Amino acid sequence: MEFILPLLLGFVIASIGIMPPGLINMTAAKVSAVDGRNEAISFATGATVIVFFQTYIALLFAKFIFSRQDIINILQEIGVVLFLGMTIFLFWSAQKPKKEKQEIKMHSKASRFFLGMLLSCLNLFPIPYYVFVSVTLSTYGYFFFNSFFIYSFVFGVVLGSFFVFYLYILFFKKQENKTSFLIDKGNYIIGSITGLISIITFLKLIKNYWI
Repeated sequence: MEFILPLLLGFVIASIGIMPPGLINMTAAKVSAVDGRNEAISFATGATVIVFFQTYIALLFAKFIFSRQDIINILQEIGVVLFLGMTIFLFWSAQKPKKEKQEIKMHSKASRFFLGMLLSCLNLFPIPYYVFVSVTLSTYGYFFFNSFFIYSFVFGVVLGSFFVFYLYILFFKKQENKTSFLIDKGNYIIGSITGLISIITFLKLIKNYWI
């Protein structure tokens, strides 16, 4: 259980954060359509390597600030805004009229593995995301800043990230209409989750201020 909890948390949280269509997801699907599945898997592997380091750095930073309650409160306030913004974006994305899909152009002929690493390096969202999530979970007693828990959580994040990338690689071009439907419904589901997190965190902040 001590290994399963952080592994499961990392997997689920990574899946929630990466599931909405983004540059890395869509590029993975495009690489699969243009260069084949093996190249797309190589791309996803490169992106996931960077996710590993980003998550580990985020957790080290979160561990450093965990003893500072004033900083934790500030992070939770920022997190409320962050997740509220994500909720609004996800619901808006699911409801807006579908436009003609734009092609993702890939001029580079370099290794898709290093292309995945490059695009993942340009995505700085995981660091504040995992800082906020780990600190928030720790305040509820679901996250512990010891080495075993951190490494298990990071491993879960890596698995969850690669799993989502692989879903895009498998299904995006083969079942484009069904995938579009699933993405829209997924946006509603994930938006509901992030909205719930925002409400819970907001209520906790109000409780702290009144105590």
